[in-house]
Amino acid sequence: MQFVRYTTGDTPAWGVRRDDEIVPLTGLREDITYQQLTDPGFLRVVEDAVDAAEDHAVPVADARLLAPVPRPGKIVCVGLNYHDHAEEQDEEVPERPLLFGKAGAAVTNPGDPIVHPDDLDDVDYEVELGVVIGRTAKNVSADEAREYVAGYTAINDVSGRDAQFDDGQFFRGKSYDTFAPMGPTLVPDDRLDPSSLDVACRVNGDTKQSSNTEEFIFGVEEVVEYISGFTTLRPGDVISTGTPGGVGIFRDPPELLEPGDTVDVEIEGIGTLTNPVTAERD
Repeated sequence: MQFVRYTTGDTPAWGVRRDDEIVPLTGLREDITYQQLTDPGFLRVVEDAVDAAEDHAVPVADARLLAPVPRPGKIVCVGLNYHDHAEEQDEEVPERPLLFGKAGAAVTNPGDPIVHPDDLDDVDYEVELGVVIGRTAKNVSADEAREYVAGYTAINDVSGRDAQFDDGQFFRGKSYDTFAPMGPTLVPDDRLDPSSLDVACRVNGDTKQSSNTEEFIFGVEEVVEYISGFTTLRPGDVISTGTPGGVGIFRDPPELLEPGDTVDVEIEGIGTLTNPVTAERD
């Protein structure tokens, strides 16, 4: 079941994507929350509602897809979390998750532009599995961690490498406006196994990254346990679980994003998130 936030006018709505159509969920008695997506009973209600509302489906082509979490309370990113990414940097596998933050205001919608800032030269792509928190989580064990997950989405962790390297830390380089495309769907935890998903990134149709979450150094359960051990995770918070090998900055020579490019990040079961790259405008 693929949930989508979308609009066909001015008002955002929730729906369920089925192939090339979106079945609206406006007939439900209550608004959808991230916490509800952790409830199997609620998901069964949604399935029945979708079956009953099939006649009201709208073509995906007639809708504007929106980020499933438009303004996260926080985005916690995991660095160096794929074995193949550690290998391309000739880095030792970390003993615990390496974390950094990304501004929630960086989130942008499927199809909307990634704005290439004038003050950056080295803008990079990173396909990542996003974990959306559905229940307040503090000191959660790995065994229970998935009970707190609303679902999974795709994130392009766009990175300003020159800002990142100049600053000696990640926040500015990761947090420019539009540097967190997210979507196109949100798939509940009980409908997807996050430990065995194909992930890929293409720039102008050329595959740059191709891997599987089996390459994770720290799985979703371990990451949720670790983060919730020192900060409370709340509904609508997002964890971006790291990127595999093949990023542009470590290619020889580097292959970085330029205005006019189109970036696709694809995750099995979630879909393809596509964004053009545009130049900054005054």
